[in-house]
Amino acid sequence: MNKSELIEAIADKADVPKAQASRVLDAMASVVGDALAEGSQVSLVGFGTFLVRERPARSGRNPRTGETIQIAASKSPSFKAGKALKDRVN
Repeated sequence: MNKSELIEAIADKADVPKAQASRVLDAMASVVGDALAEGSQVSLVGFGTFLVRERPARSGRNPRTGETIQIAASKSPSFKAGKALKDRVN
């Protein structure tokens, strides 16, 4: 499912125009992104939790040259599915 299909499904399920569903989806993505950028997490009970995971610095290898390189520490957005969502999928 791509974004336009998701917007159409939200509009049908919530009985709202597609333009309004699009604005709501964009606002949700923006709010979740802003919260993660601040270091917070967003929990939706029954669905899951959006959070930021820290990746430590590590050494790696350049596959082309075989040279050892240092990979810097980074933060990665992540999603942890809730129990209700896991049960629904299984």
